[in-house]
Amino acid sequence: MSTVAWIAVGSLAAWGWLLLGQGFFWRTDQRLPAREDGTAGDGAAGESAAGGGARYDGRGRDHRGRPEDADHDDPKRWPSVALVVPARDEAAVLPESLPSLLAQVYPGRAEIFLIDDGSEDGTGRLARELSARYGGLPLTVATPGEPEPGWTGKLWALRHGIALARAGDPEYLLLTDADIAHEPDSLRELVVAARTHELDLVSQMARLRVASAWEKLIVPAFVYFFSQLYPFRWINSPGARTTAAAGGCVLLRTEAAERARVPESIHQAVIDDVSLARAVRHSGGRIWLGLAERVDSVRPYPRLADLWRMVSRSAYAQLRHNPLLLVLTVAGLGVVYLAPPVALCAGVFGGDTAAGWLGFAAWAVMTGTYLPILRYYRLSPWLAPLLPFTALLYLLMTVDSAVRHYRGRGAAWKGRTYTRPETAPDP
Repeated sequence: MSTVAWIAVGSLAAWGWLLLGQGFFWRTDQRLPAREDGTAGDGAAGESAAGGGARYDGRGRDHRGRPEDADHDDPKRWPSVALVVPARDEAAVLPESLPSLLAQVYPGRAEIFLIDDGSEDGTGRLARELSARYGGLPLTVATPGEPEPGWTGKLWALRHGIALARAGDPEYLLLTDADIAHEPDSLRELVVAARTHELDLVSQMARLRVASAWEKLIVPAFVYFFSQLYPFRWINSPGARTTAAAGGCVLLRTEAAERARVPESIHQAVIDDVSLARAVRHSGGRIWLGLAERVDSVRPYPRLADLWRMVSRSAYAQLRHNPLLLVLTVAGLGVVYLAPPVALCAGVFGGDTAAGWLGFAAWAVMTGTYLPILRYYRLSPWLAPLLPFTALLYLLMTVDSAVRHYRGRGAAWKGRTYTRPETAPDP
């Protein structure tokens, strides 16, 4: 066989392993944990009565994991929650996101802390105006000042917000980004899931915006590649070593945050969500991560340049700034994603029959694994065969991230540059 055919053999073998041996990463059925009565955690349907009288377990919860008398919405039976929202120059998206937090229907005590991280577009003032207009949950807007050396901006803001929140002794912290919109029962369902399954951290990957052509091409692949690196099933298995979270929506038990020394223990992390999950798990916490149905990002990425910046700012940090890992990643992306169409073209146009069939088979498996995430985003299945092109873009973004790092620009975001960003250190 030709060299191209042998490379296609390697690609097909890799796809066979990814299909069956990487935690079924391509499936999209990891949603909020089901309750003990079999109803799903996402959606208002889960709130319907199960029939008959409620049963309690002696620990203040009924058979569905809800607090006693939850059917009567007794605030005393529900844990208190502080919602912490770091925000820097978010005036463009705040009118879509903040009202959804103010409107949360939660029986217990809940309040919002929006931390204006040095915004120059009136983010803090707009937040106060929205609170006055919509009412709902009480809102506190605070400014922490410029980050101390060694801190990333978001974690510096979270530190300030968590410190303010702890004055009220909340049982849970909801860490959510300023571009994330929540359905009215989102907080309630997160708390139910955490209490039902005794989880210290419950995180949902918000459904990202897919309106423009570039968003449709690149955004679903972002979630696809993330779940390939961090298979949700592995993360959610007891005793798992694979750990991650989605920073846009994280419900964290306050006790677990204190035990993990969050955010101080991860203050340099640019990839803060993965670092947070590792810190919680390493301190003995239980973690769950899945896809969201009722949590959405409203941030637009209409141009390729916008998406490019989003990916490249942290891609090389994910590789721990290791040149060898960069070379291996580029080679791996080439063999796994780019070799199949090249081999197929060699078969069709060059007469290399073996390479053509092997490339076709690998491309077919690749396409099949991408279809579930496209269905989740309600996009056309005809985008699936374009995954090799999208992977090529991600390869170039990763290389660009490394080039920026070595030019001293590091991870630049909203006017700040982190020249030596870190992920979380291994224990």
